Amino acid sequence: MAYESGALEATLAAAAGGDAVLFEELLASFLESVARQVDLLERARCDGNWNLAAMLLKGLAASFHSGALLDLSEEALNAAPGEPTVIRRLKAFLAEFSAD
Repeated sequence: MAYESGALEATLAAAAGGDAVLFEELLASFLESVARQVDLLERARCDGNWNLAAMLLKGLAASFHSGALLDLSEEALNAAPGEPTVIRRLKAFLAEFSAD
């Protein structure tokens, strides 16, 4: 999965209004929120907690126009709590942003 610079970047750029520092802060906030939900997914032991974290990821994906994250959140919603492949794919999604 490649870093999705399209819609996500455009959404952040529009929100930042050309301010590079604000753009970086928004991106960091997005990634922190995704990481928090991935951590909750990783620790979830019941359907309720798993589904809540997956729905919050889906909301982040929709808010930031992230198609890749939307797909991953759908995968999580259709998986059993603690599904390691989903968690690995979400962690890979996060890692794409820090691979410089």
